[in-house]
Amino acid sequence: MNIKPEFSLIFEKLKSILQPYSQKLIVKTDTVDNFSLDGAYSAKWKKELFFGAAQVRKNYVSFYLMPVYMYPDLLENVSPELKKHMQGKSCFNFKKIEPAPFDELAQLTRQAYKRFTREEYSQHK
Repeated sequence: MNIKPEFSLIFEKLKSILQPYSQKLIVKTDTVDNFSLDGAYSAKWKKELFFGAAQVRKNYVSFYLMPVYMYPDLLENVSPELKKHMQGKSCFNFKKIEPAPFDELAQLTRQAYKRFTREEYSQHK
């Protein structure tokens, strides 16, 4: 894939939001256009659960955050500015770097990580 330079910058910024959790979660993919994290094995679901990802697409860069799908209450206080980037229930699409939504997304990811790790699993299997 030929990646637009601005999309590479957006991807790196979104990837940096997920990277702090890569020590405790499982890095499934780490390429120039896709970074994906799974949680540890969940006894409840009997598999590793998808946590989040940053992916370069043709016309935008996507940020997926599965815990907001699993726990919709995490989105109750999301600003209209971040909400306008939502596509579906757990995906955010960006065409340019926007500091305020990115900062809010980082905070939402922290909250999602705490909830996800507390409720879905306690240790790797």
